[in-house]
Amino acid sequence: MGVKIKGNYKGELRCELTHQTGEKIQTDAPLDNHGRGEAFSPTDLVAAALGSCMLTIIGIRAETKRITIGNPSFSVLKEMNTTPRRIKEIKVEIVLPEALKDDERKYLETEAIKCPVALSINTEVEQNTSFRYV
Repeated sequence: MGVKIKGNYKGELRCELTHQTGEKIQTDAPLDNHGRGEAFSPTDLVAAALGSCMLTIIGIRAETKRITIGNPSFSVLKEMNTTPRRIKEIKVEIVLPEALKDDERKYLETEAIKCPVALSINTEVEQNTSFRYV
């Protein structure tokens, strides 16, 4: 089953995206590409999707294996190439609870880096993922 998303150009390098559920998000061109940088750019969404996908997979696998993960978080840093203009690298840091056992950590880390978004991104885009336990 597919998911339908609609997009409308709103002018001034901004778009409004509508998920089939009615949820909406705005995009804006980044400051370094003629925009105002006041919302996610399309490439920001790719980077955010990678982190979000990794956390979602961690959540699914933790539920399946009954591993307590609390409320993990992520941060991403996206770097762009100028010629051609495309994403050069996405660095993801996943923060998980320190109480996880070594085997749980290894399992969740391995599963996270195999998330569907990670597997969908062009291999020319560097993906560097780190895990921090607090």
